[in-house]
Amino acid sequence: MNDNHPPSAWSNYTRTVFIAFAAIALALITYEHRVHVLGVLPWLLILACPLMHLFMHHGHGGHSGHDHAGHGADTVQPKKEADDV
Repeated sequence: MNDNHPPSAWSNYTRTVFIAFAAIALALITYEHRVHVLGVLPWLLILACPLMHLFMHHGHGGHSGHDHAGHGADTVQPKKEADDV
């Protein structure tokens, strides 16, 4: 049998050992540094507020070109009931 395939740089054994090592390393890093990650979460929430404001409004200064006359025309006004005295 003459296979002309190039040899793989990663054998099944090497790949399995690497995945196991990476999983253990990730678990240890997560366990040891969870305090640092949890300490940053409040700051990420505060940072998310102005970022959401900018992205949700598509920046400032773009509000003057819109026609707002049609807004609210579809709303149903509550009917006033006559008082029976």
